[in-house]
Amino acid sequence: MTPSDGQPKDSWEGFEGVIPGLGVSDVVQLNLQNRFTGCLSIQSGESKGFLYFHEGGIVHVEYGDKVGEEAFYDILEWPNGRFGLQPALASPRTTILKPSQHLLLDAARVLDERRAARITQRTPALPKEPGTKTSKSSEIIDRVRAVPGVLFAVLQTKDGTRVGDQSFEGEVLAGQGTFLAMVGNQLASVFQTGELVSATVEGKSRHLLLLGTKSLYLCVLVSGESQAGAVEAQVRQALTLPR
Repeated sequence: MTPSDGQPKDSWEGFEGVIPGLGVSDVVQLNLQNRFTGCLSIQSGESKGFLYFHEGGIVHVEYGDKVGEEAFYDILEWPNGRFGLQPALASPRTTILKPSQHLLLDAARVLDERRAARITQRTPALPKEPGTKTSKSSEIIDRVRAVPGVLFAVLQTKDGTRVGDQSFEGEVLAGQGTFLAMVGNQLASVFQTGELVSATVEGKSRHLLLLGTKSLYLCVLVSGESQAGAVEAQVRQALTLPR
């Protein structure tokens, strides 16, 4: 399939590229937050899919012979690729009716079920010995998630690689944390304040906390009913991180 009733890609007017460290869900989240209207094309190897947005909502997805939610779930599993943006390009049809946030939640469930099914088909791996990096990161995440008001948390390296958590929720939160870190470091460069150590974004329904070390970022999603500053203090206490 090609977008807009067979219009050849070469005739588009838009942008194309690769952003290291960002996955498909990260690019989708950015378009949702920016209330993008148009077409997002994604190519991974020989596979190519098209996601159409209207004012930040996903209204149509197509990939090969698949359309709608099934095509969307398949595209989200692609490990890497190139993307192109064609602003203001209208969708040729509507195959997704549910709100995008509900779509992402359903995608998280479906992709976790797919991963679980694949894992059960493999030979069980030997348990890791205590004291490994993975077990330590899991312990850190468990302590953070136990803090009242914390909805989710993920640990990632500064190049965008998640440590331990490979769920779709973790991928989405890591993408948001990467974007916040990028903006924060740009501001830090402008004001010459040094490398970003922490950042907080407060919203009506959710807050986002970002705590950094020399090599890692901790991204924490906080309920909008909680005070971000108070939750951050409890997270720091749980991690015994200095202010």
